[in-house]
Parts: sequence; structure tokens; C-alpha cells
Amino acid sequence: MLNKISRNILFLGGLLLISGCEYFRSRTPQDFLTDPFAPSSSDYEQQARDFQPASLRTPSSIVVCRSHQCAPAKLSMSKEYVYNSLLHLFDNNNYQKILICRADAASHTCLENYITLPITSGITPTNAYIDHVKITDVIISKRADKLKLVLNYNLTFGGQTPDCTPSQSILFAKNVNHVLLEDAGYTCKMTTIGQTTVKTVFAIDYIDLDYGYIGGHYSIGLSGPAYGGGSGYMILRMPKNAYPLAPELRAPTTAPNPRTKGISASSSATAGISDNSGTTAGNVQIFPLNKKE
Repeated sequence: MLNKISRNILFLGGLLLISGCEYFRSRTPQDFLTDPFAPSSSDYEQQARDFQPASLRTPSSIVVCRSHQCAPAKLSMSKEYVYNSLLHLFDNNNYQKILICRADAASHTCLENYITLPITSGITPTNAYIDHVKITDVIISKRADKLKLVLNYNLTFGGQTPDCTPSQSILFAKNVNHVLLEDAGYTCKMTTIGQTTVKTVFAIDYIDLDYGYIGGHYSIGLSGPAYGGGSGYMILRMPKNAYPLAPELRAPTTAPNPRTKGISASSSATAGISDNSGTTAGNVQIFPLNKKE
């Protein structure tokens, strides 16, 4: 019995020398009786502060590049132009895989071909990575400043790829200097117990319509059995640009109507093209409306 008490005293003395008074200040007598090595409530609070994503940086002006020239959007563009450009960009790349990279906010160049999120899965600290996202659907909202997107993020951690639900996201253009991509949270099966919720906010400050690049500051947080998150600057790299895929209008080629076989070519041409003032765009004839006297 005496030897056991002596061992406990020596153990507590050594623990005091190693950890200092802070160890005993953050624990109650009940903690010593149950598990003296278990993290205390203050340890959990400190861990939550360490993994809390940094505040999202909002851009002062969105830079838009078109015709290989870049300029702040607030100088010569409206929010409708920015919204329509993003709509064309996402619509042209619907059902495509969008590459994600960690980038430099000043030069808009990629530093890594993925973004890194420090997380804790269960009790194991690790990193989660997102390297691409696939656009599943692009839905035009009734409002002229909102675009609904269905995105599938490729999230991996510890060499594993968990099953994740699609992210129902909203691209909102409040004004020419405020364009935000956010979601309500999607779930991933990252541990054997429960689901982990992932929420993403992406403040856009760079749009390149020539190459299909979108840059901005992001904040991604995880909550559940796996928790953590991170923030920084990333660029979405799309395979197609924002310009229409078939800008030239062409009249559809149709088979001749058997009812008009008896009509001569000259009469059929003059039946619809009788005004020489009409203009031609490709194979489509545009007629001016004659004003009635």
C-alpha cells in the first residue's frame, strides 16, 4: 500500500514538472479520478480556436478580363453584365470537371493543384484536400442576380475518398463589387459514426472570360465527427470560356415542301425577299417593317 501511494506521489510530481500549473488549473478532481490524460474542456476550446477558419476577405473591386484585357468591373460594367458573364461561363461548362488550385491573390497564378483543409477526423489530426468539382446542373433563377448550381466536390483525406452528397449552391451578384458563391452545406461520410457537414463560401474577385478562370477568397468549414476547415485564395479553372459556343445564327436546312413543287424558284425567292433594303446575316434574311401611311 505504501509503495502504491509513493508511486502516485512520484507520478503527480513528475506530471507537475512536465506540464506546469496550467495542467492542474484546467482540470477538476473528477478528471483526475476518471482519466488524468483525457483532454479538458479548455483543451477542446483551444482546439476549436486553432481550427476555426479565418475571416473571409471581401474584395474591394472585381477584376474582369475580356478580349485579353483586364480592368476593374466598377469602372465600366454593371452587375447585370457580371452576372450574365458568369451565367454563360457556368452554362458553357455544365457537366464538366472544374479544376481547383490554391493560388496567389495578386498574380492569380496557381501554387498547388488543390486546396488543403486541416481537420480532425475522430481523434486523429489530418488534412483534407479538394482538387476539383463537377457541375451537375445550372438553374437560372427568376431573379436576375441569382444563379442556382448543383456541384459535386471531390474531397479526400488520409488517402480516402468519402461519399458526399451534391452541394446545392447559389451564385449571388448583389452588386458589381459583391459576387458570392455559397451553399447550405453538404454531408460526407468521413467516419464510421455520423455524417460530417461541409459549408463553403467563395467571394469572387477575379473573372477571366477568355480562359474560363474564376478567382476569389474561400472559407470552408467542417462540422461533425470530422471537424476543422481553412481559408485562403483559390482559382476555378474551367475547360471552356464564357463566349457562346455557336454565335453565328444559321437558318435550319429543311426538305422541300411537296405542295410548292409547282412554284418556280424565282417566284419563291421573290415571295419573301421582295425588298432590296433587307440585310443578310449568314443565311438568315432580316426584313425591315414597312411603316403604313
